[in-house]
This record gives sequence, structure tokens and C-alpha cells, in this order.
Amino acid sequence: MGRTTKINFSKHFMTLGLVLVLGLSTAAYSQKLDRPQPQDRHERQTAALKEEVRHQLVMLPYFSVFDWLEAQISPDGTVTLMGEVTQPTLKSDAEKSLKRLESVPSVVNKIEVLPLSNNDDQIRAAVYRAIYMNDSPLFKYAMRSVGPIHIIVKNGHVDLKGVVANAGDKQLAYMAANSVPGVFSVENELKVEEPLS
Repeated sequence: MGRTTKINFSKHFMTLGLVLVLGLSTAAYSQKLDRPQPQDRHERQTAALKEEVRHQLVMLPYFSVFDWLEAQISPDGTVTLMGEVTQPTLKSDAEKSLKRLESVPSVVNKIEVLPLSNNDDQIRAAVYRAIYMNDSPLFKYAMRSVGPIHIIVKNGHVDLKGVVANAGDKQLAYMAANSVPGVFSVENELKVEEPLS
């Protein structure tokens, strides 16, 4: 049974796998390496498909800090979309954008459209202000077109997703969201960016 590849999408923070090809010093092996081996070819195709899918999703016009998109790529190239969005059009646009790719044979759309709620909208705005406004130590993240800290609100429950630079920023975001009146709970799923070695 093949492995499924999972991609998490935040507009500007992505961890991409690099395929490293190691050359061997002997001439006998160099000719062999010039021709792509099946495993290497498959890895390159998968990496290229991941990048195509990521690009299509982050370029969606209504994608914001209040939405979260994920994709799983099966060995046959089928893409399964998951996550939560505030607008039904974003769900359908995500699917349409991937169906246009020749390298994607089919798309399974499991994206959840969050329920309409004035209370949730107020919580989204309040959590956004608590995290991103200029008196916050996290203001540096607001300088991007879509902030890397995504605020998913459903029935008063807040889920923080995305990537931050360090564990201190992860904790600050959690405390900021938890301080907002009307929030029932906060789930902190923020990842800490891995340092470049």
C-alpha cells in the first residue's frame, strides 16, 4: 500500500522537501545516475506536484488568516483537500484550481465550510486584533499579505494553526487568543519554524 503525502498550507511558511542526488566518483556509475532511476523520478514528480498544489492554493483570492487548507497527495496523484474555510466559494475555488492541473487525476474535497455566526465573526476580529495589532509583540507577523498565524473559529472555539519563528511566539499567540472575551477554548496547533542548518 502506498504512502500518502500530507501538506499543510500557510501562505508564507512552508517546509519543502528537497531531493538530493548524490554523485558517485566513478565513471561507471555516473552514466547510471544521468538516467533518472524510478524511485528518484517518482520523488521528483511528487515534489513537483506538491509545489504545484501549494502554489494553486495559496494564490486563491479569498484565502485569509481565518481559513486553513491542507492537502494529501496519494501515490496515484489524487489530491484530498481538507481544512476549514469561512466562505463556500473558497471551498469550490480550491477544488476547481486543482482540477485544472494536468498532473492531478482527481480531487476529493473534504474542506469544511464554517457555520455562519455573528458571534464567531466577532471572536475572529478580536483574536486577530489581540495577535496582530501593532502594540502586540507578534505584530511582525502582520507585515505579510496573509499572516502565518491562522485563526480558525467554530462555535466560540479557537484553533490556532500555522508556523511561528519560536516557542515564545507560539505561547504569546495562545495567551493572546485565550484573553479574548467569549472564547470557550483555544487549541494551539502552531508549529515552530525549524532553524536552517
